[in-house]
Amino acid sequence: MNTERHIASAFDRDLEAIQALVLKMGGLVEAAILDAAQALETRDDELAERIRAGDKAIDRLEELINSEAARLIALRAPAASDLRTVLTVMKIAASLERCGDYAKNLAKRSKVLAQMPVIPGTDASLRRMAKAVQLLLKDALDSYIHRDAVLAEDVRQRDAEVDQMYNTLFREFLTHMMEDPRNITACMHLHLIAKNIERMGDHATSIAEQVIYLVTGAMPDDSRPKGDDTSFVHPDGEA
Repeated sequence: MNTERHIASAFDRDLEAIQALVLKMGGLVEAAILDAAQALETRDDELAERIRAGDKAIDRLEELINSEAARLIALRAPAASDLRTVLTVMKIAASLERCGDYAKNLAKRSKVLAQMPVIPGTDASLRRMAKAVQLLLKDALDSYIHRDAVLAEDVRQRDAEVDQMYNTLFREFLTHMMEDPRNITACMHLHLIAKNIERMGDHATSIAEQVIYLVTGAMPDDSRPKGDDTSFVHPDGEA
């Protein structure tokens, strides 16, 4: 019995260390999202470059989380419920890594947009959308730490608000392009930025769904409202 308790406490300590890495990774991603929106709005090249360089730290954290999780499985041979927790951690890290990539994409395009005329109103709208996604991500991670399925479900439902923001921006971009063909190139870049932000919301939702599965043992059904009614872009929102 003492040996079993020792193994369990060792597993818990190792898992806590991995979860600390996940939270660190989440903090970096949240900051990258907000900084990318600011770099876009202010056309701040130096900030955009820091975001692009900082993505390497996010990638390294995912690699470390995966290696530590694999080591934990090999050393501790966790029971089914504990194994589910470890696998959830790895899936959360993968979603965070993708969000970091999208933030880097935003930073890359901000440099291009700095050479183009500003499309009135769009920068502020993108900033609001990015803030909404950052809050989704924060709440999704909080729901994991506290094993809060109610908060996780709230994240799932709120993603529809991000989708609606995207749809509104999409129509604004179309209007600007039809009114003046000189706006087409800038609006195409802005549209891809909006799509990247919308995809980050999807990844926050994926984290929330993993939390629901972790807490309840079942994935949520498909009743979540989905507000994205556009369909012609690349599925990753990239050029």
